[in-house]
Amino acid sequence: MTAQSETAAGRLIYGCMGLGGPWEGSEYAAAEIERAAAAIEAAMGIGITLFDHADIYRSGKSEAVFGEVLAQTPGLRDKIQLQTKCGIRLSRPGVDGHYDLSKDAILERVNGSLDRLRTDYVDVLLLHRPTP
Repeated sequence: MTAQSETAAGRLIYGCMGLGGPWEGSEYAAAEIERAAAAIEAAMGIGITLFDHADIYRSGKSEAVFGEVLAQTPGLRDKIQLQTKCGIRLSRPGVDGHYDLSKDAILERVNGSLDRLRTDYVDVLLLHRPTP
């Protein structure tokens, strides 16, 4: 890799919204974990080390399969940076979707992300959408 491509790769972020299987509430399977592992390996192979998540991606499954890969790959967490977002509440039966950046909502959503990602910290937290 040239110095120029290393610099360009250092500015790239891998968006993890596509990991974890379908958006609906079905559980993920081993195949989704394998696809996540392959995606992480390919990204790292070209120098990408920052991985972008959101608590809502694939109803949390994107973070969960990524967390499975982290749990199965000792030392991987030390080689990457994790970014996640919170603030969007998806609709569910009886509750319309809305934005919520209250202190309690942020703490709840970040703790959920940490559990799914199987880590005790994220490197970057973004507020996904402002509360109107």
